[in-house]
Amino acid sequence: MSDNLLMAAYASRLGDNALVLGQRMIELVAASPELEEELANANFSLDYIGQARMFYTYAGKCEGVGRDEDDFAFLRPEHEYRNLLLVEQPNGHFGDSTVRQVLFESWYLHLLEALTRCSDEGISEIAARAIKEVRYHLRHSSQWLLRLGDGTEESHRRVQQSLDNLWKFTGEMFSPDDLDDEMRAIFNGPHLEIIEAQWREDVRAIVEQATLKMPDNQWMASGGKQGRHTEHFGYLLAEMQHLQQTYPGATW
Repeated sequence: MSDNLLMAAYASRLGDNALVLGQRMIELVAASPELEEELANANFSLDYIGQARMFYTYAGKCEGVGRDEDDFAFLRPEHEYRNLLLVEQPNGHFGDSTVRQVLFESWYLHLLEALTRCSDEGISEIAARAIKEVRYHLRHSSQWLLRLGDGTEESHRRVQQSLDNLWKFTGEMFSPDDLDDEMRAIFNGPHLEIIEAQWREDVRAIVEQATLKMPDNQWMASGGKQGRHTEHFGYLLAEMQHLQQTYPGATW
């Protein structure tokens, strides 16, 4: 794989994470416990979709075959999306979506920090722009986890269950594949084993402050980075792609 195609594949995978999570978060509008939280989720969703646009645009530039952000977002089959399984999990109740955000954003923040030191100027610039948004997102989601974990007996029980249920999707974040290995070797990309240690320390601090317990070691789900998704992804993709699939090439 040439360096340009390697970067295109890596950038599009980052775009997939941002796009899918942005789609999940926009579903929370009109479903959050407070009006202010609905507006926050709408803004956070737009942040992630904005990041997806930057990653996809750069992927198209590196690929060099004329694809743009809309082609990456709306015109690919399911198996070409390489997002983490964690971000495609349904929102469930508020505790589920809160835990998903904390687990992903704690990892994503460290990943972006590592990417700012990447030798590829294009990807490092996007990471530097995105990191400010994600740092705020994590602070917001962490505060909610503290409120829920150290809240009522019911909120504590339910958010602990959310943590236990979603934990099996975290291992994939730290399992390098060939793309991760080449990115690290050629472009000084992230060392996932270093990020895992940082992530565990950060998550443990948040979880303990929320009076919750870290889940036990368990079997980890994987496959998203290779295009193998959970049953939830097809429904998400069908809704997201509906307009473009029904009216190909439609413009406003």
